[in-house]
Amino acid sequence: MRATLLALLLGAHILLACAGEDRVLAEQKPAAKTSNIIPSAGPAELYSGNGDVSATGECAGDIKAACKDVSAGEGRLALCLTKRIRAQRQGNVVGRKVSSKCQDSLAAFKMDRSKNINKDVPLAKACKDDVAKLCKSANDNTLPGSVAGCLTDNKPKLTAACGAEVFRTQQEVAEDYRFDYKLYTACKDDVANLCSDAEKGDELECLAEKRLQVSWECQNQMFRNEKDSGDDIRLSTRLFNKCLTDQQKFCKDVEPGHMRVQECLEDNVEESGFSAECKSELENVIAKRVADFRLDIALREACESDLKDTCGTSLKEMDEDDKRKKDALNCLTQYREELKSDKCRAEIHRRLSRAARDIRFDEVLASSCTEDRSRFCSDIQPGSARVIRCLQDNRNNLESKCAAALFDHEVKMAEDIDFKFPMKRACAWEISNFCKDIPHGHARVVRCLEDKLDDTDMSKECKDEVMKDMNRMSQDFRLNWRLNHACDSEIQKLCPNRCSSVPGVTCGGLVLQCLQDKQDNITSQACQDEVFYYELMEVTDFRNDVILAEACRNDVDAYCKDVEPGEGRVHQCLRYNRDKLSEQCRNEEMKLAALEYRDIRLRPKLNKLCSEEKAVYCKDVKPGKARVIKCLMENMAQPNFGEECKEELQKREDMMKSDYRYDVGVLTNCESDVDTYCAEAKTKLRGNATVLKCLVANFKNLAEQCQSEMSRAVRLALWDYKPGAALTTACDNDVDTQCPRGARSRSGAVFTIGAVGRCLSKALVEGKRLESKCRSLVLVAAPKDARVYFDHPESTSALIQKIAQVQQAAGLESVLVDADSSTVTVTGWVALACIISLIVVFVGGAVLLYKRLVGAEKPHTLTVSYKNGEI
Repeated sequence: MRATLLALLLGAHILLACAGEDRVLAEQKPAAKTSNIIPSAGPAELYSGNGDVSATGECAGDIKAACKDVSAGEGRLALCLTKRIRAQRQGNVVGRKVSSKCQDSLAAFKMDRSKNINKDVPLAKACKDDVAKLCKSANDNTLPGSVAGCLTDNKPKLTAACGAEVFRTQQEVAEDYRFDYKLYTACKDDVANLCSDAEKGDELECLAEKRLQVSWECQNQMFRNEKDSGDDIRLSTRLFNKCLTDQQKFCKDVEPGHMRVQECLEDNVEESGFSAECKSELENVIAKRVADFRLDIALREACESDLKDTCGTSLKEMDEDDKRKKDALNCLTQYREELKSDKCRAEIHRRLSRAARDIRFDEVLASSCTEDRSRFCSDIQPGSARVIRCLQDNRNNLESKCAAALFDHEVKMAEDIDFKFPMKRACAWEISNFCKDIPHGHARVVRCLEDKLDDTDMSKECKDEVMKDMNRMSQDFRLNWRLNHACDSEIQKLCPNRCSSVPGVTCGGLVLQCLQDKQDNITSQACQDEVFYYELMEVTDFRNDVILAEACRNDVDAYCKDVEPGEGRVHQCLRYNRDKLSEQCRNEEMKLAALEYRDIRLRPKLNKLCSEEKAVYCKDVKPGKARVIKCLMENMAQPNFGEECKEELQKREDMMKSDYRYDVGVLTNCESDVDTYCAEAKTKLRGNATVLKCLVANFKNLAEQCQSEMSRAVRLALWDYKPGAALTTACDNDVDTQCPRGARSRSGAVFTIGAVGRCLSKALVEGKRLESKCRSLVLVAAPKDARVYFDHPESTSALIQKIAQVQQAAGLESVLVDADSSTVTVTGWVALACIISLIVVFVGGAVLLYKRLVGAEKPHTLTVSYKNGEI
């Protein structure tokens, strides 16, 4: 009986215990509750019956410790616990931390919630209207996670409330890929097989490093995730963690989203104090973005309309066709100044700036130069333009594909200092001090630095970079952005087909030389200015004339190797050793010297020494075509003309008398005559006036313009005569015999200006005997009208003979003419008539003089000037 009673009591206890357990289970597992906030997504059963992590399960203690004031339901407890976990990861939690079991329970809740948007009550409520507008065809029961994916794809179009909730889900996925249902289901097997040892949160990074082994479906979902999260640094956990300090230092006031923080970091990556780990991670992110245009969210958003309006394509077409993508990006680059969107222009500018800094950021250059980079630059670390500079240093050995891509890269980068990374970095101080008010673009800052090369405050590092850039742009006119754009139409008109059509092959200075040779035919003032600036570059540094530099390479090594390039020093050295130079080098150097004589600004020393004389005598004379120099030479005999200027001009005159190429008037107006009559003399140019002497010998056959220029040139040579000068040496003996020593300023010195010219002219008029070659020189120098008398003496003799016959037929006894001496003598009534005529002329002259003295007639001043090269 007692045993039976005990058994009954034990059974009752068990029944009560079971009943209590059932009540606890009932409390822990509330009745299921269905959510259908967004009908098109399909109804879903809420986790724990309220759409939140269980308050009585593994997280009960953590909820009491950290979230005691938070009411359960609609994910509020989950959000509180998530914030607590993030804080403790950053080391900002004191006391109890969320347990690992609670974290696993929280993860299970979020994984379940990711299947259907209706399970995520806050997300569903905030995005109900957005789904109806943008994603009404998506259904999570048919394809789990599709509605949330659609919202993420349309993130720029979402309302603020919906966008904030979508960002919350993305942030959770960034912390654990399992919270993106589609990503998790596609990649869980790859994670298990390839990255089982990866720490929680690093699974996707592990898969990215082993991308070639990852399944296609997982790769597609990884790419979708990268694209969706690429516009906000907070969604890139690795980048966010490594750049947190730099973000607070350089971009603390920049609002996250739309890639604003990433771009701010990019803009400051070369600043002092920027951390190496952030820079490295940032560059890796940029490299991924450049490799796949679909990841370049900022450019896609900024340029979508310009792609359609300017380049005739769409983002979808670019994503589907790689060639279309490359053509469209080139279009945006080429026409960036015509783009309607300021944001798009800014993004293209940023893209080019990045490409100038790192070869990985220029997709075409990187892919074209893979092999050459491996051959020549394998030990060069990417970044800071190091690899690009390495390829430039080895350009002569590059494969044609790489050489072409490198040249195209340099042409694109010629437009802005922001695209010339080494120069911008080396000249940071100079830019901020010399060029601070100069707007970037159109190579304006580059030109500013070029203009400041002689400034004593410019650092050697900056000067070296600027000079190196000038040397490079002289290799091809397309590398000189300002000249290329100013002279585009002139090049097509005057210098077509001068460049090789082979990609990557430079013009080697041929177009630049053509523009110089034909600069008188250039109609654009902007082009003339740029050609002149290039000429300044040439006369300053011999390396900027690539044709001359190549021709004189051995001569420079032999005679000028210790001369520092710049300020025309190497040119001076080569001209000093003119007689020792190779034929090719001498011709190129003399050709440049002739070019210098066209414009006094190309002769810095002469320009400086004659600055006062220019201001006094030639202030209204336009530079170019040797106009200023001619003006100065016309005024050399002025009493107040400076001796230093005169001496320098006489040096120039000596060069003009030795080589016709230094005389602009003769060079340009006698070109065809030189080819016709003096082709052989042209091949014997040694500073011995061979062509000028030939033109004198053939003077009567020359074209009228050439005759005028030669008359001027010889007249100046005799006017500024020096014994032994190549052109006038034929007159040395006649000067000794015909011209008195008083014509010299001192014994053994050069003749005073004009003295010999007057002396020889007088000797010719008086019929004194001159050597034939000297007489030819004096006749060439004579004015055209006066030259007729000496060129046709038979006409004068015939006139005298006729007068003699008339005298004989008239029976005149007095001698009127002397046929033997070719003179006319008047006597008797003829003499009386001549005297009366002289009286009339005298009286008329007196009246004219009186009128001038009283102002009745405007005075006339006899002046000597040049017009078309003729005095």
